[in-house]
Amino acid sequence: MSTIAEIKREELFIAPERVVSHTEAPTTGNAHSSLRRNRAAVGLVFFLHGLCFASWASRIPTIQANLHLTSSALGAVLFALPAGFFVSLPFAGWLVGRLGSKRVVIVAAVLYSLALVCVGASSTVPALVCCLFCFGFFANLLNISINTQAVVVERLYQQKLMATFHGLWSLAGFTGAAMGTWMMAHAVPPAHHYILICVIFLLVIGTCAFYLVSQDDVTGEKLPLFALPDRALISLGLIAFCSMIAEGAMFDWSGIYFSHVVRVDAAYTGLGYTTFMIAMASMRFVADRLSARFGLKRILQVSGLLTTVGLLIAVLFPSLLPSLAGFFLIGMGVSSVVPLVFSAAGKSKTLSPGVAIAAVSSLGFMGMLIGPPIIGFIAEATSLRMSFLALLVLSVSVVVLSSVRARSASDTE
Repeated sequence: MSTIAEIKREELFIAPERVVSHTEAPTTGNAHSSLRRNRAAVGLVFFLHGLCFASWASRIPTIQANLHLTSSALGAVLFALPAGFFVSLPFAGWLVGRLGSKRVVIVAAVLYSLALVCVGASSTVPALVCCLFCFGFFANLLNISINTQAVVVERLYQQKLMATFHGLWSLAGFTGAAMGTWMMAHAVPPAHHYILICVIFLLVIGTCAFYLVSQDDVTGEKLPLFALPDRALISLGLIAFCSMIAEGAMFDWSGIYFSHVVRVDAAYTGLGYTTFMIAMASMRFVADRLSARFGLKRILQVSGLLTTVGLLIAVLFPSLLPSLAGFFLIGMGVSSVVPLVFSAAGKSKTLSPGVAIAAVSSLGFMGMLIGPPIIGFIAEATSLRMSFLALLVLSVSVVVLSSVRARSASDTE
């Protein structure tokens, strides 16, 4: 009798995803309701993350004007954000492994939203640089921890959900940009704007905190601060690296491409970026179902092909409609790569989800960081069209790497 009681007590402390792994699926109504709350909480945090970041980005012109920054000075200041992001990479996975993703999500979310307020309140360049560094640091800490939560929720649901979560992040980008436009039109100071976002963020995260998954698979294990990824994770990281270079090029150079190569009127220079973002956000809401039906390998191959075809169309036919079609295909191509690669990394058999995602994110982020400057160097030496053509090497590499990469843990489940 006592033995049975002890077994039941032990089962109560098993991480819920481990329980699900021994059963086909939760069958009770309460279990289904709990899963829905887990999924909703993680989705809301993804949305809040995107809203916070887009709110910062939408007010960059105002902050530049307030601090009287030249374009070159602004570029130097903005480097503080990716610097903070990059510095946090080795610590994020370790903290998630040590403390659990739920605790890291809550702490990082609070500090991330408060850092946004500090950015808006910065009245000097040194203060802005320090605040942006912290903003980038906590942004990535939240990024790694909430992606780890997403991996756990995928296991609980026993279906792919990562791309949909990233779609919510993209959707929040549109919301944050619209709010920023309204705030600028009504001359609302960035500090006041960011306080509003912070209050919304803290209220929602205070509710979500009760419904995040409490335990990860390896919470409490003794994990090294720096862990070497295995061959499968390196392959996934290289795929993310290649895709994120192309993604970063679209973020930073799409407007310039439409202005200098497509030669549209000034009012239409943002069409390429808008088209790219619409395609990327839309595809993320269907990528999970496509991946579940056709498999990760095939979706990554198709993603690389779509990016390649889109780049060729935009470069070979530099007029308005073909370029828009090309940018739309590029958006479709890069949309699924990062979320699906993160999902696969989180199912690694050799590292905890947080450490594995951080390892893959490190390689991917380096692509985002060095991609735009490389495009600039190539454009300076040749032309902007040639620099976009050079991106074909990377999009084709996604196809090749996806075809020959070692089978990931997600493929074996």
